[in-house]
Amino acid sequence: MNVSDQIKKRFMELHAQMGGMRVTHEEGVPRTARTDLHQWATSVLSLLFRVFGQDTAHYSNFKHAYDDCQNGYPSEVEPMKGVFLAAKADYEGGYLFNLTAAVSGEIFGDFVGLAKAALSDGHKDVAAVLACAALEDALKRFAELNTLDVANKDMTEVVNALKTKGLVSGAQKSLLDTMPRIRNYALHAEWSKITPQDAGSVLGFVEQFLLSNFS
Repeated sequence: MNVSDQIKKRFMELHAQMGGMRVTHEEGVPRTARTDLHQWATSVLSLLFRVFGQDTAHYSNFKHAYDDCQNGYPSEVEPMKGVFLAAKADYEGGYLFNLTAAVSGEIFGDFVGLAKAALSDGHKDVAAVLACAALEDALKRFAELNTLDVANKDMTEVVNALKTKGLVSGAQKSLLDTMPRIRNYALHAEWSKITPQDAGSVLGFVEQFLLSNFS
């Protein structure tokens, strides 16, 4: 099970937990049982923090509603449920893809910038290592964003998984076939087998891959 599936599973579990919270009636007034409410809300806050981040509407709106929930009255609990359901729908609908990709693209872009600087300074080995690291990580993240389980798989296996699902094709597919060889040379410090052109080809590919899939 990949990370995306685990998160969806947790959303489903908390959805079921939300529907199973006990309701008490004190003096004829319905209230959600405090133990159930706090257990559920704490788990939701943890999930929203990890998935969306602290500085997002999903997290801040839920926390605000939770802070305002003093007695467990329906009027206090319903806003919490609404925010949770919105977060669940946004995640399951794939509406975080662009955000995740953009952030990943910025991170990989830093690696590419360092690799380009190294190559221009004549350090083709350093450039190859940085470019290959950026490409391998980018391929894995791209695969995971497309629900492929590539945990603990090497670059060749990741490439094959992407090709099998039709996520890379044409010229990109042909170029990608050559990347694991260069990556393996860099990983095993076989510097004599790596040329400046090899480092440049990985750099060019990873730049185009980032522009196509992480921007």
